[in-house]
Amino acid sequence: MPSASRGRDGATPVKSDTASQGRGQSRQRVIEAAIGLLTRAGRDAVTTRAVADAAGLQPPAIYRLFGDKEGLLDAVAEHGFAAFLATKHVDPDPRDPIEDLRAGWDVAIEFGLANPALFTLMYTEPTRATSAAFKAGMEILMGRVRRLAAGGWLRVDEELAAQIIHATARGAVLTWLSLPQDRRNPALLTTLRECMVATVTHQRPAVKDPGPAGAARALRAALPEQTNLSSAEQQLLTEWLNRLAADG
Repeated sequence: MPSASRGRDGATPVKSDTASQGRGQSRQRVIEAAIGLLTRAGRDAVTTRAVADAAGLQPPAIYRLFGDKEGLLDAVAEHGFAAFLATKHVDPDPRDPIEDLRAGWDVAIEFGLANPALFTLMYTEPTRATSAAFKAGMEILMGRVRRLAAGGWLRVDEELAAQIIHATARGAVLTWLSLPQDRRNPALLTTLRECMVATVTHQRPAVKDPGPAGAARALRAALPEQTNLSSAEQQLLTEWLNRLAADG
């Protein structure tokens, strides 16, 4: 009979793989159970005993899988960031960059309103910013901002633009959720979105305007793609462009 495949130490890895798969399935069951409790009854309902019961496990299993309750909540938030990331559409060359910005902002709002308890858990603690999925989502946002800058649309610095876009979307959802049902006016969301757009972008590409700030931002956004300058030259040019961009 042919022998089973073995690892580097000569041991058959089947049991290890099966144990790892079982652990992953148990983690997923616990996370889904926690999200269910969070959605139905709020954060206070997410106790280790309640989650274990909902997942069909014993409470000590929660500690083995997540360390403690905070570890479980971190895993739930990471699951939320990954789910949000999956809703994002990336167009590397949008026909209308401003409409692409609006659409991206709307996606964040729609996710938050569809998942209020999960969104609140994700975005009310600064430590969540270390999430890998959160960072991946911010990279998508920065890509959108860089395309705006390269096209001459950006009114402010790229980092500030990303902060404004992210803060207005997060703030819009959390403010909406804090309001009583009879005071939730859809005009709030539309107004906040348009204020964001007006703050971070020009009505037409600034490279067509006489002012140098917009042109400097556009050139700075495209600079990393250039290969005909030395690192010292790129550094010096970036410093000059930063000065020009700051004058806008």
